[in-house]
Amino acid sequence: MTLNSTPSRPRIVVTQPVHAAVLQQLRQHGEVTMNPGPEPWPEAELHRHLAEADAMMAFMPDRVDGSTLQHAPRLRTIACALKGYDNFDLEACARAGVLVSFVPDLLTEPTAELAIGLAIAAARHLRAGDAQVRAGGYQGWRPTLYGTGLHGATAAVVGLGPVGRAIVDRLAGFGCARLLGVDPSQHDARVQAVSLDEALQRADYLLLAVPLTPHSRHLVDAHRLALCKRGQILVNVGRGSVVDEAAVAQALEAGMLGAYAADVFELEDWHLADRPRHIDPRLLASPHTVFTPHLGSAVASVRLAIEQRAADNLIAALAGQPVGDALTRQRAAQLA
Repeated sequence: MTLNSTPSRPRIVVTQPVHAAVLQQLRQHGEVTMNPGPEPWPEAELHRHLAEADAMMAFMPDRVDGSTLQHAPRLRTIACALKGYDNFDLEACARAGVLVSFVPDLLTEPTAELAIGLAIAAARHLRAGDAQVRAGGYQGWRPTLYGTGLHGATAAVVGLGPVGRAIVDRLAGFGCARLLGVDPSQHDARVQAVSLDEALQRADYLLLAVPLTPHSRHLVDAHRLALCKRGQILVNVGRGSVVDEAAVAQALEAGMLGAYAADVFELEDWHLADRPRHIDPRLLASPHTVFTPHLGSAVASVRLAIEQRAADNLIAALAGQPVGDALTRQRAAQLA
């Protein structure tokens, strides 16, 4: 380095568009390359951007494993603007000396709100009712589309982490007759602790708020669905692969399940090589399903806060400062 030279600025890769204020903040700390989105970069293009990157802000569609890191020799940190970490190989990142951070709590409340909305939409036939009105010719009330309500029902929450407990918060206000909870490692005094099999047998509503781990993949499968209370409303806001979507489709066709509502899908779990590449057509065709495209955190103020937190993590890591949201394999095990 000559006396007149200046150190090169860090190169920051942002894989989805972020709020203008967040982009401006990042540009104060490095040279930013941002995907205009919303479609993810093709793998080859991502690798090209990462070739000289010092930092990466990652989002839900991203996957980082040992192969990815081979194309990112300078990478020092990955700041995930998300809560789930299952698409990131933490061991490979640790071996490469890459610090990974995530946003653990900002998605909790909006995801719990959406879970309740999906439960009500599925149980009260909102899809069919909306289509009926939009078809034209609606002349007022008729005795059709009778569904079920939360008041007086038995509702079970599977997974009593932050999102699960926030769902319990909301269910408590609906006058449910019984609240059940399924989680071998977490306790909530407001729910009766039961096994998953018992919850399936007793609950009118079963709401899944479970992270994806090797033990939770297809936690709800054909065997378990054979136990479910007939007409049960199944809601999934955890991870798509916690359920076997093909088995859910079969249970709906057989009339075992009353409805399935989901904000997450198996095809999104990018790190699973054998994941389905498409949503089961039977689920899409079923009149007893309600789907949203991973809208759990899709509240404008929340998304801005998530991006801001991820940017703060990224900037701290580049500066060699402590990162409170740093995610290690040990911390991931504690959070699972």
